[in-house]
Amino acid sequence: MSSSGSRIVVITGGSKGIGRQVAFKFAGESAKIIIVHYDPDETDSDWTLNALSEKGVEAESHKVDVSSFEAVDVLFKEILSRFGRIDVLVNNAGITRDTLLMRMKEEDWDTVIRVNLKSVFNCTRAVIRAMIKQRGGRIVSISSVVGQTGNAGQVNYSASKAGIMGFTKTTAREVAARGITVNAVAPGFVDTDMTAVLSEKVKDTFLRQIPLGRMGRPEEVADVVYWLCSDAASYVTGQVIHVNGGLYM
Repeated sequence: MSSSGSRIVVITGGSKGIGRQVAFKFAGESAKIIIVHYDPDETDSDWTLNALSEKGVEAESHKVDVSSFEAVDVLFKEILSRFGRIDVLVNNAGITRDTLLMRMKEEDWDTVIRVNLKSVFNCTRAVIRAMIKQRGGRIVSISSVVGQTGNAGQVNYSASKAGIMGFTKTTAREVAARGITVNAVAPGFVDTDMTAVLSEKVKDTFLRQIPLGRMGRPEEVADVVYWLCSDAASYVTGQVIHVNGGLYM
């Protein structure tokens, strides 16, 4: 706990989708919430901040390119200098640039790996020293079912999400003795802006593969993220928790 009694929580990709729902979960405990986003404008982040304000929560938003080591370093140093600690980091920022491998441009590969995977390194490295010093912390990164199963047309995205799984397990081993848990949540087919652009035909193909017969909701992923950051999950670390309606078992 921070000196004020409320946890300091940083959520990347926190302006919408799963990140927004994670913020709403933490709002229930009156945490101090810091949202990081890289949207073209502030529409989504403003909406989220207003909703958090209505819940009586202290929250702020920063537009930062989390794929930039320098930009992340500056942001987290500023947060730590103001609050003295960071209790929870949720690495949720992610993008897609889908196409088959033989058509994929180098830029499409590099951009997805930078935003989805390097950002996890950047942000985790930026908090880890402080968490070690405070002898506690929770880190949860959002992976994906395709990091485990693969998915045609998503070689960059799948590789980045598989990378998060390996990163999570190794980091968990390195910091467990300091009371820090590091886990990943791997959503399946979830109803967000990222899946909204898919055609009905593609959606139907996915739905036929899901035993529960429906898409997941962002709040169902957020519930698991929040649980991993709670005392109830104090003995859980180095795990990849799948939230996918049975798409992968």
